[in-house]
Amino acid sequence: MRDKICKRWLVAGICVGLVALVWFVFGQSSYFPFVNYDDPTYTYEAPQIIAGLSWDGVVWAFTHAHGGNWHPLTTLSHMFDCGVFGIRAGAHHFGNVLLHTSATIALFFVLRRLTGALWRSAFVAAIFAIHPLRVESVVWIAERKDVLSGFFFMLTLAAYLHYTRKPSIGRYLTMSILFACGLMSKPMLVSLPIVLLLLDYWPLKRLVDLRTLRNLVAEKFPLFLLSIASGVATLIAQTRAIGSFEQLPLSSRGGQALLSYLTYIRQMFWPTKLAVFYPHSEDGSVPWQVLLAGAALAAITILTFLLRNKRPYLVVGWLWYVCMLIPVIGIVQVGLQGHADRYTYLPQIGLYLGVTWWVSELLSRWRNAPVALTAAAIVIIASLAGASRVQASYWKDSERLWQQTIANTSDNHVAHAHLADLLLRQGRISDAISHCQEAVRIQPNDTDAQNNLGLAYLQLGDEADALIHFEQSLASNPRNLNARCNLAWVLATSSDPSRRNGERAVELATSVAQGPGRGNPTVLRTLAAAYAETHEFGDAIETAQEAIAIAKATGNDGLAADLERNIAAYRLNQPIRSRP
Repeated sequence: MRDKICKRWLVAGICVGLVALVWFVFGQSSYFPFVNYDDPTYTYEAPQIIAGLSWDGVVWAFTHAHGGNWHPLTTLSHMFDCGVFGIRAGAHHFGNVLLHTSATIALFFVLRRLTGALWRSAFVAAIFAIHPLRVESVVWIAERKDVLSGFFFMLTLAAYLHYTRKPSIGRYLTMSILFACGLMSKPMLVSLPIVLLLLDYWPLKRLVDLRTLRNLVAEKFPLFLLSIASGVATLIAQTRAIGSFEQLPLSSRGGQALLSYLTYIRQMFWPTKLAVFYPHSEDGSVPWQVLLAGAALAAITILTFLLRNKRPYLVVGWLWYVCMLIPVIGIVQVGLQGHADRYTYLPQIGLYLGVTWWVSELLSRWRNAPVALTAAAIVIIASLAGASRVQASYWKDSERLWQQTIANTSDNHVAHAHLADLLLRQGRISDAISHCQEAVRIQPNDTDAQNNLGLAYLQLGDEADALIHFEQSLASNPRNLNARCNLAWVLATSSDPSRRNGERAVELATSVAQGPGRGNPTVLRTLAAAYAETHEFGDAIETAQEAIAIAKATGNDGLAADLERNIAAYRLNQPIRSRP
């Protein structure tokens, strides 16, 4: 009885320690603002999100892509935060840290129940909790999908373990529902059924021969169907974000994928020069580097397979890592990044598991092993916690984040473009132009950099150059909503009659207002100005009044006041004009 009580107190103490570690590293984010990279899309620039939870919001979340992804539960979680806390960034950060804390504790309990190894399970959970590669997933509000899906991933593992102890329809249904929730948080969980098969091999030892393999695969069939359905929904939602083979040939994608596997391993052991965005490396097209990477991965796979009888945790941990990364490794390229820290959130658990069990077993016969392992664990955890706390501090503001990214990478047009966007909003026009020009030098087709360059020139009163860059932005990406809206504004309000084109301004602004820009007061203001330029003053007044209502509802009193002045002009049948 006393031993049981002591063990319970020990487990409770470990949980307290894990919670303390997470909050030591990530608690600071509760005082961080939003960053200007995806956070606006997922929160304060999305009218459906800032409206909070409602039945209409639930329907919208399940029937629309959000941020180029179909992850309705993640969308609902953002709605919940906005409904309860408004657009206070600290509360949104708090939610991320809370979910990550829950996932960490759940991982510890799952591993302990799976293996019976208390301290090894605690160590793996601690590394998962505070490794520097976790920073992006936890501190970035836009990555709510990582921590939410991670939480459901752990619950699914726990439910599966519960099911294997005494299989029943009810337990299987519970597991399936949790898995579906995980997929609706982030579709990267599509490979989870494979992870369950790996756990069947070790440590559950349910997979003993070919016949049991067939039975276990059949057992997972409903889960595979859920994965397929999620994959199809993801491909539909991300059609616009998926890069074409012209942008990045299949050979380069394959090479980059092989190199990324090794990059993530290197970062696991030596997490330096981290960045929120890594551009594609030319190494993916260098044959000898690709061949070397492929040979290294093949060698590790063969070695773990050969050791499967004596050390089954090695092949399980390795295949966990390899299989969970497949959806985001870059064969199907989504976005512009070469690789991303956030993609390691769940896959690297497999590596932590394999390495921890392997080192513990290697040293198990050494008399001083307990002391050595304890000392090593303390040093590793303390070092990673310190490094992660520093890495998390770079997210304190967007300028610091992008300056670090530029310092740690080369030819990073995305970093320069986003830093320019921030500087532009701060009124630091010359600095913004410098970074925009650098982004365009690196990537002439960077549609956002071209748009921001146009905005910078517009603020300097240079409408001619502004129009050139807005047009170049749309030539690079005709779907760039900001460029459409900005170009429409100039065409509707220019003080130079030769530059005005009311009909095209209405066409551009309408395409934004009736699409993803629906409900955005700035877009509606532009549409109202375009209507006024074509002398449709009734429509201009009605549209401006709609924009005022939205602006006031979202606390944008300055924009509402500007719109009131615009309406006063429209009532006099006067279009508005920008100052020359």
